[in-house]
Amino acid sequence: MKRKAAETPADGDKEMQSTESKHSQDEGERPTKELKSDSKKSSNAGLVRPLKVSNKELYKAPTPEELNQLKETESLFHCSLLKMQMEELLKEVVISEKKKRLVDSFVLKITELLHSVPETPVVELSDTTWLSKAEVPFILMPKSAKGKFHMEPPASVALIGSYPLGTCTKPRVSVDLMVTIPANVIHPMDAINQRYSRKRALYLAGLAEHLLSSKEVGTMQYSCLHGNRLRPVLLLTPPGKDGGSLTLRIHACPPPDFLKPGQLHPQKNKIRTDWFTGIDAPQPGGPDAPTPHYNSTVLGDHLPGAHLQFLCAVRDQCGAFKDTVALLKVWLRQRELDQGSGCFGGFVASMLVAYLLTSHKVSNHMSAYQLFRNALHFLASTDLTENGITLARNPDSTAPSLSDFHSAFQVVFVDPSGHLNLCADMTAHTYKQIQHEASLSVQFWDDPTMDGFQALLMSPKPLIRTYDHVFQLCGLSKLQSACKKLNLFSELMDHSGNYIITALPLLLSLLQRGLGERIHLLVHSLPPSPEWPVTSEPLKHKEQPPLSFGLLLNPEHLASALEKGPPADSPKAAEFRQLWGERAELRRFQDGSITEAVLWEASTACLKRLVPQQIINHLLQLHADIPPSCVRYVGGLLDNVIIVREESCGTGEEESLKVVQCYDDLSRKLWQLEDLPLSITSVQGAHPALRYTQVLPPVPFKLSYKQFDREKRSRALLPQDGNPCPVYITPIKVICHMEGSGKWPHDALAIRHIKAAFHIRLAEILKNTHNYPCHPSATHLDVWKDGLAFRIQVAYHREPQVLRELLSPDGMLLMRDNLQAQALEMDTQHRTLLTSTLHGLQQQHPCFGAVCRLAKRWLGAQLFGADLCEDAADLLVAHLFLHPAPNTAPSSPQVGFLRFLHLLSSFDWRNSPLVVNLNSQLTVADYTDIKNGFAASRESLPTMFIATPTDRKQSIWTRDAPSVQMLQRMVTVAAESLHVLEAQLTDATHTQDVRVAFRPPLDVYDVLIYLRPKQVPLVGSAVDPPSHEPSRGAQEGAIPGGVLPVIDFNPVSLYLTELREAFGDMALFFHDPYGGTVIAVLWKPNTFPPLRFKTGTMAARRVEVCEDKVSTVPNVEAILHDFSVLGEGLVERVVPRTEKWVV
Repeated sequence: MKRKAAETPADGDKEMQSTESKHSQDEGERPTKELKSDSKKSSNAGLVRPLKVSNKELYKAPTPEELNQLKETESLFHCSLLKMQMEELLKEVVISEKKKRLVDSFVLKITELLHSVPETPVVELSDTTWLSKAEVPFILMPKSAKGKFHMEPPASVALIGSYPLGTCTKPRVSVDLMVTIPANVIHPMDAINQRYSRKRALYLAGLAEHLLSSKEVGTMQYSCLHGNRLRPVLLLTPPGKDGGSLTLRIHACPPPDFLKPGQLHPQKNKIRTDWFTGIDAPQPGGPDAPTPHYNSTVLGDHLPGAHLQFLCAVRDQCGAFKDTVALLKVWLRQRELDQGSGCFGGFVASMLVAYLLTSHKVSNHMSAYQLFRNALHFLASTDLTENGITLARNPDSTAPSLSDFHSAFQVVFVDPSGHLNLCADMTAHTYKQIQHEASLSVQFWDDPTMDGFQALLMSPKPLIRTYDHVFQLCGLSKLQSACKKLNLFSELMDHSGNYIITALPLLLSLLQRGLGERIHLLVHSLPPSPEWPVTSEPLKHKEQPPLSFGLLLNPEHLASALEKGPPADSPKAAEFRQLWGERAELRRFQDGSITEAVLWEASTACLKRLVPQQIINHLLQLHADIPPSCVRYVGGLLDNVIIVREESCGTGEEESLKVVQCYDDLSRKLWQLEDLPLSITSVQGAHPALRYTQVLPPVPFKLSYKQFDREKRSRALLPQDGNPCPVYITPIKVICHMEGSGKWPHDALAIRHIKAAFHIRLAEILKNTHNYPCHPSATHLDVWKDGLAFRIQVAYHREPQVLRELLSPDGMLLMRDNLQAQALEMDTQHRTLLTSTLHGLQQQHPCFGAVCRLAKRWLGAQLFGADLCEDAADLLVAHLFLHPAPNTAPSSPQVGFLRFLHLLSSFDWRNSPLVVNLNSQLTVADYTDIKNGFAASRESLPTMFIATPTDRKQSIWTRDAPSVQMLQRMVTVAAESLHVLEAQLTDATHTQDVRVAFRPPLDVYDVLIYLRPKQVPLVGSAVDPPSHEPSRGAQEGAIPGGVLPVIDFNPVSLYLTELREAFGDMALFFHDPYGGTVIAVLWKPNTFPPLRFKTGTMAARRVEVCEDKVSTVPNVEAILHDFSVLGEGLVERVVPRTEKWVV
């Protein structure tokens, strides 16, 4: 490879240049000479000097490091941006030198204090009277234990963990300090019956008692190492302003040779049953059961020093070790997997990287990015629940085998000693979650069309927003009876009475069996590490937060309400009946088979999505004595917002399906029509209801003729005066394209006349052939079919082009775009294509329509309906399904809606286009072109830019709205709504009222116009509907034929149109289109400054004379009166809310 040393390297090559320079200095093989300057040195002092090298140096082969960098840049990174992002992230998480000095200083002070701990007399192990202030951080279960104890200064104090290893990261800077308990304080027999664990806790209490009197310590608390109550730690912070940025964790550990590892074999027992139960009589079942988890806890305290030495040796061999561990820790933290009981913490992550390096699965010369990627790939492809791994190269003869570890633990990762399972407390479901997340991360990393850095390392994944359904176990004390019913006495003894950790694996296994193919994944939150003051008793197990569980649903099997079991004569039938209890029954199916089955109550799509709730409640009640009142299921709380029928709990999927089926029937009949001058080439839907995304799906109605008058000529139904506004009947728009022909005129007005004639002819044929009531007009044809109204609009494909044609004065034909042509093209081409595409997306993802409806319901309720059109909102939701990173596509409306709020509030609308790759039509090159075009023309493009395969440069759906101010308002309200909703869904102490996120804040508006509820046709669908809604002359149901009702009559919409036409230059008007009874008015900023008097600008203004100057100001009193006059009969009252003007 030829190097042009005489050229100045570009910025992107600085790293390579610095590497070359370093090799030049280290090897001493590349001498350089500065060229002599022909001019004065003072004038050329700032110039970059070219380097003069020999031909041998110029054509020298690249070094291995340079080849590795070139290969890395070419094949690993999609672009240099990803590399720079990761480098900047590492700079952000690495501890600064200033912080290190603070840590070293604080550690030194604490070490001196610890060495000055006074000795105390020898007392019984159960005697704590020598402690005057500090409490013992241990739950005494049982109360008594044999042994003696006294305090002495520690044998040694040393740093362990991530800080001396160099892998400590921000923002939670935790430094571990190991305090070695003197050998004469503990006895070799203390491993039995929790004696060692109690002495360890007493020693920590003695340290806390001593440190309480020191001013060198800020706050002091107890906690537990990864939630393990047998391994309490002491948390210290420095005094002053630095206290919140640093935590020192003090671990009390025995001398390294205190116990031989072979004594703590997983198959051995170290807790005697008679001591734990207090019953001297021998227990049935032979000898005491093994206590692998307790043994692992005691053994883990012996090895921190040895583990640190091992990791330091590996770190010294691999330069990228520290950065790799830092990236893994960030990745784990974003997925909430690095804290709590059974977590995959930074220590296990370090050991994983060490395993990959020592087993030669990766090279010591790899970069941090390559190591990080290989670590994720290893996690995704290796199942440690089936095939454990070990770091031990030459274990001694007493070390357990991998099969011994697998028989005692669910996840196996053995440390270098060969005796300790690093994942002893981890459940199989936690590891499956890690595998799932690693597999997703590798998939996103390989996708060149997305921002892998954002998905991998910058996007938090809280449980409530990651999984489709979430439920909580609130009454944790009920798990005691669950342990008894599940016969978990030996496991409870192994976990020293921690009934939560004991019951959790069995409950997970039970729920996994019951949910079966309905879910892809079942995960649980990690029981947190409690923290409490050193002067307080430790928290009891039942006082910890509720356990949370997440379900990743499988849409393919979610729609079934039947759980089909084995045949009645199968050996598995008894197992099936044992699992389901009395719910299991024999059923005969249409194919003649007779099998065991369980049928759940679910008549609608909404209830079928909640069948897992019935399964969970039933299994927990049957097998664990956990009543449904202790299970808080939050999978469908948001469904109430879009429920169409209260009695059936349906959320509109069935109604939308009926609309689509009715449209399909009408479409077939239109295709079959004869006696038309031109044939129909296509029939396309152009309405949200035909893609399942209409907030209020049209419902078939039977009209009550008594509440209507008849129009004289057509006998159509008209609303009676004085009655409530009649039911709103939604017109479902259908575009009917006619074939091209020379018969079509080339004049816009003539084309409109031809279309009107087609509407009349279609009405005649449909009336005569199918007896459909029809009403033709110049712009459309209304058809009443099966209780639904369809608005058919004839289209001619060349009409938009004709509208753009313009003759110049000299007779030349010019093309000029205009609003009329754009609107027609939108209706007849873009919206029909979007409708058919999103209809296909609904077939792939059954909950797509429900998520769209929730999103648009929120937009309408927050008064943003006029600023973000329905089509744009549907595209935002489509993005969540087509580009779900860092998650999988939503399978429930609730999680989809939460992600919609997160997308709206967190996306960088100013600097990035939102690309929605419908039907996967966009290639990598297309993505690049869209982003480059966006960057080049940003100032002239819409504030919210949404690109699709058919709209890459204009963003036609957001061309007119929202404005910068309204988008910022949307972002703010979406962020606050997301915060409120997540708090309500995750915190059992919150009042359960999810509708609070749909109630708009009205205090920011200047005027509120209150409407009469009985004249608002959709008031029954409001966020807070009235308790009693008046009759509106219609009942649900459909009858063929009938009389054509008034279609698309909404007084509120008509009133808003008049307000905007009359006062749109002075104010903005906001309204919830789905039953809102308030119109909010916001004055425009340029409304109130006085203007010069002109007769043409006197609308809604009055004259003011000041010092012989005549000006005009808004006549607010008259404007407010006009609001009432325009809405006579509809407006209840007009309330001004601010004093920003003078009335």
